[in-house]
Amino acid sequence: MIDGVHFHLREGWTTPAEVGRRALAGALSDLAAMGADPGEAYLVLGIPSGFSERHALELVQGARALADDTGTTIAGGDVVVAPALTVAVTIVGWADREEELLGRDGARIGDLLGVTGRLGGAAAGLAVLEGEAAQGPHTGTALARVRAPTPRINEGRALANGGASALIDLSDGLATDAAHLALASGVHLRVDLQALPIERGVQEICTELELPAWQLAAGGGEDYELCFCAPPERRARVERALREVSDVGIAWIGRAVDGSPGLSLVDERSKEVHLAGFEHRW
Repeated sequence: MIDGVHFHLREGWTTPAEVGRRALAGALSDLAAMGADPGEAYLVLGIPSGFSERHALELVQGARALADDTGTTIAGGDVVVAPALTVAVTIVGWADREEELLGRDGARIGDLLGVTGRLGGAAAGLAVLEGEAAQGPHTGTALARVRAPTPRINEGRALANGGASALIDLSDGLATDAAHLALASGVHLRVDLQALPIERGVQEICTELELPAWQLAAGGGEDYELCFCAPPERRARVERALREVSDVGIAWIGRAVDGSPGLSLVDERSKEVHLAGFEHRW
């Protein structure tokens, strides 16, 4: 994660400690997306001129706090000079058996499509930080989703062990990441936009932005929730497995249907909406 690209290290936007947490959270979310246990993390810090030792230690302490919460060991790394503050994290995950891990390629026609938690908070919070929407009492949760994301480690293990057939994390947005799952599984996923669980405060922010809330919920990235498929007969088992480890909840938002591999987003009028999340291009 690079200053000026993934965050802006300035007063009112984020702190060094939050930068450290966000970088580790993004890496840990990739483990959650397979149902893996966290193991070792290696941090490389690219430090620009003027970035103090105190701020560097605050950054590492922010990562360390999340590492302690998730059972992750920060085992090493490196420090180099860089033109902009850069935090690169390598994370290692573990499982007792390969069969315990879950990939993106197991969904089948007829499977239900679900997500954990609530969506759109990080994108709405980013709009506030960028000055596109006003800050107020309703924006606290959305800002927290940007500054201090939580990887769904326990939820990923529960889904993998509880009967999910395919799993991915929502780092680039539902519209992009669910499409990755669909293509890997060779199925067509149909998403009901009205069924998306909207984070607190997002509706108010979207009203100011003159956008439907589902646009940020489906198109915004860095919510770090989990998107998964499960056969209908395993629905209760999956819900029970998640309840045993978490209170974030599940929303069932669609289904795998017959058709060419890919994703359809359908609005309240049953019309298909063309919407994209983040795509990595260079």
